[in-house]
Amino acid sequence: MFTPKWKKEALHLVKGAKKFVDYKRDLLNPERVVEIDSRRADLVAAIKTGELPKVNEASKQLRAICENSLPREKPLGWLEENVEVMFVAIVIALGLRAYYLQPFRIPTGSMQPTLNGIIATPLPIEKWPSLPQRMLEKALRGRSYVRVVNDEDRHLAITKDGRVDIQDTQYMHFFSRAELHFTDSPPLMLPAPANPVSQIGLNSAIQIAGRNGGLLPKGTVICEGIVDSGDLVLVDKFSYHFRNPKRGEVFVFDTIGIEGIQKRSGEQGAGSHYIKRLCGVPGDTLSIQSPNLLVDGKIAQEFGIQRVIHGEGPYHINPTGYVLADPREALHHGKLMPQYLAKPGSTLSLSATAPPGLNEYAALGDNTGNSLDSRYWGTVKEYNLVGPALFSLWPITTGHWGFIH
Repeated sequence: MFTPKWKKEALHLVKGAKKFVDYKRDLLNPERVVEIDSRRADLVAAIKTGELPKVNEASKQLRAICENSLPREKPLGWLEENVEVMFVAIVIALGLRAYYLQPFRIPTGSMQPTLNGIIATPLPIEKWPSLPQRMLEKALRGRSYVRVVNDEDRHLAITKDGRVDIQDTQYMHFFSRAELHFTDSPPLMLPAPANPVSQIGLNSAIQIAGRNGGLLPKGTVICEGIVDSGDLVLVDKFSYHFRNPKRGEVFVFDTIGIEGIQKRSGEQGAGSHYIKRLCGVPGDTLSIQSPNLLVDGKIAQEFGIQRVIHGEGPYHINPTGYVLADPREALHHGKLMPQYLAKPGSTLSLSATAPPGLNEYAALGDNTGNSLDSRYWGTVKEYNLVGPALFSLWPITTGHWGFIH
């Protein structure tokens, strides 16, 4: 605090010269390195004398020797400097994503009202608000106004089991979209996954095509309305390396190796991530007596689970609390699928002992009436776990911004 300005500048120059040698040693002539070290020593000695003329002269000589050490090296221009900064920022961001925090977009409504998935609402273009208001809604709540019109005659592609070929996909590895496939033209990218888009016009478009022998006429409105983006959350990928997952927390897991999901959702489901509430840990036996979730025959007491059970405030949804799996879902596209919590008295037991990486967990959605979860496809293995959902980052006006409970 009381050090003279000239002395501070001289000491900074000493440190700067050392950094210069350390960073450029592979490019510097060995004799020049020795000379720079000698000039640094001269400056240090001059500082100790406290004589300003000697310090100024030693500083001048040290600067000159450093500046002339690499005469052929061109200084970085503004473009190179900015590219370097951006590259470093990208590397840091990728490192954080790989080892600590990963952004994750909520695709469905299975965790409502704790977290919002993608929600679509029909709205004709005549009732859309002004462009400035639409832009503000996009920024604050992730709301998009979408309208897709078929611009040429196309024939819908049909899968082997007789369904219209529409597949959920990831656009730019981040945005949830759907591709509508045709027999005579490339796929058409839709502005949201298949289920939300179906609610704003796609079902009607498919019915029109069905009446025309599979032909989707030019000018058919495929979708028109509002698409509210799912919540963007940050997932803590670090904690599970140092602690065990806790019953009641919201967590993210991948679906690799979960056979029930692969059979129901195909390749898209087999390579995706799900977010649910962790409702069972190794050694638990789960059962449902609606609206209660029972763990080893007793009502689960964790805060997040209790909030769903009581169904108060925004959690007063239909059906309220935890419900058994819908038996109608056992038949999926003509194939009989196993169900684990579909009948009164049925239980789902999680092994208390398992080899490393194979511990079992149970995942249930807070909106169990609209959730494909462990009631349908069983347990989540330890190797599938990504981490607890930590923070709802965006949109900021849905009431979900902040830490996730």
